[in-house]
Amino acid sequence: MARPEHRPRKRFGQNFLEDVQVLRSIAHCIAPREGDHLVEIGPGLGALTAELAGNSGPLTLVELDRDLVPRLQQQFAGRPQLEIIQQDALKLDFSSLQPRPLRVVGNLPYNISTPLIFHLLEQSQCIADMHFMLQKEVVDRLTAPPGSSHRGRLSVMVQYHCHTEKLMEVPPEAFNPAPKVDSAVVRLVPRACPWQADKPENLEKVVALAFSQRRKTLRNTLKNLFNSDQLEAAGVDPGDRAEQLGLQQFVELANRLGK
Repeated sequence: MARPEHRPRKRFGQNFLEDVQVLRSIAHCIAPREGDHLVEIGPGLGALTAELAGNSGPLTLVELDRDLVPRLQQQFAGRPQLEIIQQDALKLDFSSLQPRPLRVVGNLPYNISTPLIFHLLEQSQCIADMHFMLQKEVVDRLTAPPGSSHRGRLSVMVQYHCHTEKLMEVPPEAFNPAPKVDSAVVRLVPRACPWQADKPENLEKVVALAFSQRRKTLRNTLKNLFNSDQLEAAGVDPGDRAEQLGLQQFVELANRLGK
């Protein structure tokens, strides 16, 4: 018997991607290889899942909405090596999933995208790469290079852990219901050898303080940590603003703070 239509739920941030061409383009970007363990966060009605299900490796679906789980079980009943976990992805221990490494994908609810990315970065040792549909503004921040007006605290802290790449933009009409913002797909690849901040908490402190007043120079925003001579000794122009600094310069400042 056909199941009744599922109405997208605002409390779960559900905007279901329905455009077939966009779905196929995302699957092409992910390019699953034979034997890959794909982990899809928020499969919803299974539209992207269907594009990925042809891969012969394990496929794990993490879905918060319990009403969608029976639908997914029915839709992909014949797919071997399929596991559906009904859980909040923010609370899931991804390092417990086997086999590893994991390739994580998802059309993420915009209201949890940033904390979820940091939750995954804490477990990046078990992840090969991540492909996410996010609000375009967030993707622009994730991928912003030094000098970009989009560059901020999120840019630096994610780029410390990952190589970031914006892959494509997606208009609102590709979704049901259509969100009020444009979307984009980003690729995050954990660094094999992350930039070595002696104390990551010092890096977080320097980055947060540097971007606390974006229009002020580093001479002013970091004055409680460094004087102008100390900034110059670290290879930093005191007259620059935070968005002009590269990742290596932030790491150098964090390491000097530790000493």
